[in-house]
Amino acid sequence: MTTPLKALADIISSGVQTLESAYSKKGIPFPSLDDPLQPTFLDNEHDVVTATNLIVAAAHQIIAAVRQPMDTVYEYAAGMYMSATLGVAVEVNVPDVLKDVGPQGLHVDEIGREVEIDGDKLARILRYLATRHVFKQVAPNVFANNRLSSILVKARPLGELKANQLTKYDGASAAAMVGHFTDDCFKSSTSIATYLRSPREDSEAPFNLAMGTKATVWEWFEEGDNPWRGRRFTIGMTGAFDHLPPALFTEGFDWKDLQDGSVVVDVGGGVGPVTLLLAKAFPNLKFVVEDQEEVINLGARKFWEDQAPNAIIDGSVVLKVQNFFEPQTIRHAAVYFLRAIMHDWPDSACITILKNLRAAASSSSKLVIFDAMMPYACADPSGPPSPYPLLGNLGLAVGGYVTMADLQMFNMANGQERTLAQFVQLGNASGWKFEGVRPGLLAAFEFSTA
Repeated sequence: MTTPLKALADIISSGVQTLESAYSKKGIPFPSLDDPLQPTFLDNEHDVVTATNLIVAAAHQIIAAVRQPMDTVYEYAAGMYMSATLGVAVEVNVPDVLKDVGPQGLHVDEIGREVEIDGDKLARILRYLATRHVFKQVAPNVFANNRLSSILVKARPLGELKANQLTKYDGASAAAMVGHFTDDCFKSSTSIATYLRSPREDSEAPFNLAMGTKATVWEWFEEGDNPWRGRRFTIGMTGAFDHLPPALFTEGFDWKDLQDGSVVVDVGGGVGPVTLLLAKAFPNLKFVVEDQEEVINLGARKFWEDQAPNAIIDGSVVLKVQNFFEPQTIRHAAVYFLRAIMHDWPDSACITILKNLRAAASSSSKLVIFDAMMPYACADPSGPPSPYPLLGNLGLAVGGYVTMADLQMFNMANGQERTLAQFVQLGNASGWKFEGVRPGLLAAFEFSTA
């Protein structure tokens, strides 16, 4: 039998051949790590994504296998320096300073003058990052953007970034998300151990201990000088969802089987971007977008005026103020759906939300939950097997993001990403019968009235 080490090497070799062949057939070179990001039409091609995931999974596993354990564990234990240095680079706009200087780079003294940080100290920050392939050190104390750092460039001119903190991250979702991770989340994570060692109310999270507040993170974003942080978070999350393929939602449920005029309720739908997709794909249905008053009146109305004003005028889409912790007032809808809502909340809150929907449902109503499905790191009989000897969730290639997101939700809101079994349990506890799941970047969990 092939040894684990040889099997991992073979997976990497085979994946590299697949990537090089795919790019060669299209007559384009495989992207260089040293160059700024230039997206290609192959980035989301199925065979390229599959090969990439296998390479990443095998590469991380082979490093863990061959490296001295102490070296690996120490690198993980000191991981806060990755967050700290990335946070510095994004907050003081280093990628933006380097945006137009080209591959020859810029001396840290010049970068330091632009970002108002001592050049010698800044060199230590950038050298740490360049050693981990974020930025490129092209000569002693000279740095340039590369494929990774270039995604952190913001959308506004450097002068505007310095002048206005509130709008600094507008149009720059990657930088916004990294800023959120390395600021609010990084600070909150220092209280995870304290939180776990003593019982807490469901309404509390490590965030509350770290920030010394009883407010939820959403309320905290509106307090004091935090609104720019709330805006940064919203930009980051909007960008993340903008990259989801529409088919996740349009094919996540058999909408075409609903009768003409059937009512579909987008529960906690924000301004309604998913409803917009569905309304365009299934114009024979009627939709209701529900959220808090400020979201509906300040955001959603303008969104629909800009995107599809006739939908509001002809009544095919209704915008409605509704708190999902209060009784649902749209009764007997054909479908109630929630997109990325459950992971924000602990089980007790989720059950309250789902019970409110169940009380309003008819015997034929359906519930659809679009949310991440947590994969196991071991072999999972309910899912496809991973190539030997890879982890069941392909490690950092697939499981890396969702396990990070799970701790992110726990850290900031005492929420969580859930396994299939945990979604079934939520349904059972709130009167909904699990019918099936369609896997994807966001899985679609379907329930009927029990």
